[in-house]
Amino acid sequence: MSRKQKGSANSKKARARLARLHARIANIRQDALHQLTTGLTRRFPVIGIEDLNVAGMMKNRRLARSIADRGFFEFRRQLDYKSEMRGGEVVVADRWFASSKTCSCCGQVRESLPLAVRTWTCPDCQARHDRDGNAAINLKHYAVSSTVSACGGKALALAATPG
Repeated sequence: MSRKQKGSANSKKARARLARLHARIANIRQDALHQLTTGLTRRFPVIGIEDLNVAGMMKNRRLARSIADRGFFEFRRQLDYKSEMRGGEVVVADRWFASSKTCSCCGQVRESLPLAVRTWTCPDCQARHDRDGNAAINLKHYAVSSTVSACGGKALALAATPG
């Protein structure tokens, strides 16, 4: 567009071509998001997710573009309405839930865990944890424990474990 003379026929054609490309990319992303959320809500009656501080994550200039491309709010919105439509439930852990810093074996919570640390060993039980896998297990436990009824009913079992 910057090489075209403003108002010319070629600039109008280039603008239309660029608009088609942007629309195509948006449609591909939207389709992938719909397929993912539909697949998750079909397979799992209870889905545990974490409420993230996206505005804070966007301030990191190295992560901002990839975070903006993911569309976290749209993902959560689609999960909510699709699971409700199918009779499922989405359990949201608040943003201060220490999913990465909590040992999934013994429950010990570390005081600090920098983002650069991808694996860590629990000081109590000596279990070795992958940061993302450990967070997924902790979110699974959180979701299952929140679905137990007050009358002592059984919680729905989740089949999703990091692999």
